Amino acid sequence: MLTRRSFFHAAAGIAGGSLILPPALAELPPSAEAQPRNEAYWAKVAAQYDPAPDFINLEQGYFGMMARPVAEDYKRNIDYLNANTSRFLRQQFDGAGMDAIRARIAAAVGADVSEIAITRGATESLQNLIVNYKHVKAGDTVMYADLDYDATQYAMNELALRRGAQTAVVRIPEPPSRQAILDAYAEAMRRHPRTRLLLLTHISHRTGLVLPVAELVDMARQRGIDVIADAAQSWGQTDFMVADLKADFIGFNLHKWLGAPLGVGFMYIRKARLPDIGVHMSDQDYAATDIRSRVHSGTVNSANTMTVPAAFRFHEQIGVANKSARLKYLRSYWVERVRGVKGLQILTPDDPAMYGASTSFRFDGRTGKEDNQRLAKRLMDEHGIFTVSRNGPVGGSCVRVTPALFTSPSQLDRLAQAIEALSRG
Repeated sequence: MLTRRSFFHAAAGIAGGSLILPPALAELPPSAEAQPRNEAYWAKVAAQYDPAPDFINLEQGYFGMMARPVAEDYKRNIDYLNANTSRFLRQQFDGAGMDAIRARIAAAVGADVSEIAITRGATESLQNLIVNYKHVKAGDTVMYADLDYDATQYAMNELALRRGAQTAVVRIPEPPSRQAILDAYAEAMRRHPRTRLLLLTHISHRTGLVLPVAELVDMARQRGIDVIADAAQSWGQTDFMVADLKADFIGFNLHKWLGAPLGVGFMYIRKARLPDIGVHMSDQDYAATDIRSRVHSGTVNSANTMTVPAAFRFHEQIGVANKSARLKYLRSYWVERVRGVKGLQILTPDDPAMYGASTSFRFDGRTGKEDNQRLAKRLMDEHGIFTVSRNGPVGGSCVRVTPALFTSPSQLDRLAQAIEALSRG
């Protein structure tokens, strides 16, 4: 049984393991061998996962499958929590345990621990940041893009409604380019000079497009506009720290590309800007000077948070730069094989700075919501490939493809063959 003394010892050294038992190290070669095209290395990574064998899962953008060592740690944490229940939570985990995990997250993103609050995911983080942002008043404008996440758009609409403000929507051009995106935002800001708050999504969940967030933050700041950044899809598959985005307010997930259990994320508020985000629902559990007063989730699945250190450990065995390079390679692998398909549109550019794991496609003349729902269904029913349709891009709906670290090139060959078959009607 975990004693109070042993728990605090584990919490103090949380970077190296679980709160209960040290998580198993994956049986992987050195990360120096993790070149994007080294199939022998990535086959050993894939062997650490247990995907269902009866379909090809190319819909990893929803949440990331836990690697086996992480899943095993999660199961141990569930069992321990179920046995020790509220005594463990009240006397140990809710204090030193959570503080240690916050410190682990802060170190990973280059923040101070006082700038990090654990949440149930990026949606909760971003909604709280948006609706509690203090400086929008009647007659002001809040701005977001058509590629931003639905729930964050709703929160921006709600903020405008509460404050008597207006909303403005940026239409991301197609085909996108870095300069075209910068120009679209600059023009939107020019047309709406009373914009006070801008939402920016680092990687779009609709198309996989990577925005030049830091440059857009600079542009907005010059006009007196604050930015809330959505890093739900980016952190864990791309290599960056909070300073790289330049935004003062950011929402993150831990259950996507870090591979923690479903239902855990965090928010970042730069220390000097904490007073600009109001206390959530008049919370009194923490002082107004504590970022944790900006979220109150109630009773949550603590076992998933307890497993975050194990997810970090597996993630760091591979290395985020290696993960990013492999995911970009897999994306380009299938895209290159379908370039000649008649009528096919690829919705991310070939600039490596503007795509990650996900890329969406559509066919000429099949741009409606139902068209692409049918395409995704046919991919599954006829070819055994699971994807998802997405709505919202200016040129019409699309099908999103998101490989994972356990995806093989041969599976992407099957995707390319399926797309070729779909192109014929």
